[in-house]
Amino acid sequence: MFDYSQMPNRSILMIDAKSFYASAHCALLGLDPLTTYLAVVGDPERSGSIVLAASPALKRDFGVKNVSRFFELPRDPRIQIVKAKMGKYLEVSVEITKILGRFAPFDSILQYSVDEAWIDITGTEKLFGDKWNVASKIKQTVWEELRIPLAIGIGPNMLIAKLCLDLGAKKTAEGIAEWTYQDLPAELWPRPVKEMWGIGSRMERNLHRLGIRSVGHLAQFERDRLEKRFGIMGVQLYNHAWGIDFSCVRPTANQPHKSYGNGITLLRDYSKVSEIQVVIRELADEVTSRARRDRMMGSTISLSIGYSKEEAGGFTRSLTLPTPTYLEDEVYKTCLQLFEQNHVPGNNARNVYVSLSNLCSDQYAQLELFDFEKREQKHRLAFTIDKIRDAFGSTSIMKASSLLEEGIAIDRSKKIGGHFG
Repeated sequence: MFDYSQMPNRSILMIDAKSFYASAHCALLGLDPLTTYLAVVGDPERSGSIVLAASPALKRDFGVKNVSRFFELPRDPRIQIVKAKMGKYLEVSVEITKILGRFAPFDSILQYSVDEAWIDITGTEKLFGDKWNVASKIKQTVWEELRIPLAIGIGPNMLIAKLCLDLGAKKTAEGIAEWTYQDLPAELWPRPVKEMWGIGSRMERNLHRLGIRSVGHLAQFERDRLEKRFGIMGVQLYNHAWGIDFSCVRPTANQPHKSYGNGITLLRDYSKVSEIQVVIRELADEVTSRARRDRMMGSTISLSIGYSKEEAGGFTRSLTLPTPTYLEDEVYKTCLQLFEQNHVPGNNARNVYVSLSNLCSDQYAQLELFDFEKREQKHRLAFTIDKIRDAFGSTSIMKASSLLEEGIAIDRSKKIGGHFG
């Protein structure tokens, strides 16, 4: 049990733009997303392309879900199929954030994703009224000015506001709901653990093995046993089941990176090792380019490979180097080592992810003396390539392997957030 009187009790809203890409596209076309049947598709020229978003009306009346496949859409002449315009959607997202800034200082707003944000309105009651009034005003203002429907969860901390949004507000006609600490036994505990924010399928299976199937089971389980089994993550799971969260709403723009990572879901299964290696090299290039831009080096290199549906599974492995790096060839060679040690021959890759962590500033990184001159030359060459790409585009200098059919760099250079802009 926790003494909730000692816990944070602020007025925090979690804002979600409903079916954001589809709603934003409807707004661009002057259409009402609540009555228009519209689906945003990554690439309408491919039948297997993903439906990035379905308008609220399309979800409601046809049961279409996000991440459905293009070919799965009902054949109905009323349904409009549009190609994603990520650049435009980002502009709309910025406008929503500007509206939030009318109700709280920008340092009390935390953008969680392109369509979700927390806003801490504690202390603004004399200006705008209570939290329900503020939530209603934000919802009304965004609709009147941008024609984007919102759902808003209200809670005493960031965690409960998020849970209230996902499990409460999105399912109400009004689109606004509030949970307090005292509401959790009735609203949260009866739900399966998989509905708890932050619990994925793997953790769900681990909890099931312990007999934990609902959030209530998790809340009543012995915290010491959870800590022994899962470490600090077990303590966090237990605390979250009771709604405990000490996080503060603070913008992340000026916070340093903890890691740099890039990944891709491939358009087809890659069966040949040589094909997968091309993708790994290109992702290593993207990761190290981002790190150099921030003058950060990393010692730990991680590679994740997800196999196709037929084989299922995959692996994630890491290796820590004695000397930090932001050089593409060093990250690539390490990833190849991890790949060769863990890849199941014959399995088809569908997801690839490369990351660089355990970071430090390149100003403080100590290079090995005997290799100093050679590595310094590589550093200068890498920064020269970065400057050329900044001036003439990311594809102005490329590895020859990127020109192969399995290469992804050219296609990715045309996209924003993995989709055409």
